[in-house]
Amino acid sequence: MKPGIALFVTCIGDALFPEAGRATVEVLEKSLGHEVAFPLEQTCCGQMHLNSGYHDEAARLARRFVDVFGEYELVVAPSSSCVGMVRDLYPVLAREAGDRSLERELAALAPRVYELSELLVRRLEVTDVGASCRRRVAYHPTCHSLRVARVGDAPRLLLEAVAGLELVPLENAAECCGFGGTFALKNADTSAAMAVDKCRAIGASGAELCTALDGSCLLQIGGRLARERSAVRAVHLAEILAGTAP
Repeated sequence: MKPGIALFVTCIGDALFPEAGRATVEVLEKSLGHEVAFPLEQTCCGQMHLNSGYHDEAARLARRFVDVFGEYELVVAPSSSCVGMVRDLYPVLAREAGDRSLERELAALAPRVYELSELLVRRLEVTDVGASCRRRVAYHPTCHSLRVARVGDAPRLLLEAVAGLELVPLENAAECCGFGGTFALKNADTSAAMAVDKCRAIGASGAELCTALDGSCLLQIGGRLARERSAVRAVHLAEILAGTAP
């Protein structure tokens, strides 16, 4: 098994939110001294395929994930959504496909796959990465971080340790932002209304930044804030911890 940590950057991270992936590496390498590898063969986790009913295609991507990341000691992703897919839904896909070999390999690999905040707090036992950010920040706990990856209070512990940061309360924080993967495409009007509610709460909090663990939710929230010409910026937790938040 290869020592160190492999970065699973995810599709949204690669195409739309690259700063989250870069910040993840900054925190682990420059702040904490770990070595981070980036397997070039990685691709989509298959969540969008699964959500759209393409189970066979999603199962093939699960096999690819195991082939690419199976040799690494730890895997980190700046996305609780994709981590939840790997840990909770890949085993289901393997059982559906009757692939016993894939089931066994996932049983060994899945416990080594972490979202960034839980890797830091639960595995590496670090809550203070030496970051500073003199801003008022609202934390949006994404649906997958709460109900699938179940990261618990790890993000809050990390934010509370950031020097100069004021963590402001967010009303109805656990309510969905409305993105929900294909939900935003299939139910656009409902998705947009949910984003309005979320951004109204963010504005009322007095925050200068809104942070979360998933680029998808930050794109939804950030897009709505931009349409409203709000001064609040949506940034990934990794950016705050790396000191690269705008």
